[in-house]
Amino acid sequence: MFYINVWLTVKDAANIATVEGLLKQAAQGSQAEPGCQRFEVYHSEATPGKFLLCEHWATKADWEVHRTGKAYTEIYFPKVIPLVDREGHICGKIA
Repeated sequence: MFYINVWLTVKDAANIATVEGLLKQAAQGSQAEPGCQRFEVYHSEATPGKFLLCEHWATKADWEVHRTGKAYTEIYFPKVIPLVDREGHICGKIA
């Protein structure tokens, strides 16, 4: 299993709703991809401009293929990334 968690911080509060909508679209597409075991998006209640992506992929190769798919190349990378600061963490599960 390959795990990655990504924190996104919206640069301009005026774009929070836009980013939320785009992440919902990207998540739906990603969830349907081969090897996707879990793809969830969380919106912080404490900090409105923060989102967390929790991704579980069967293999690292599946995640790499995901990065060439429509959800990533047509929504996430061109439309979300310019509006946020991104902090990705490849993780190992300990419990």
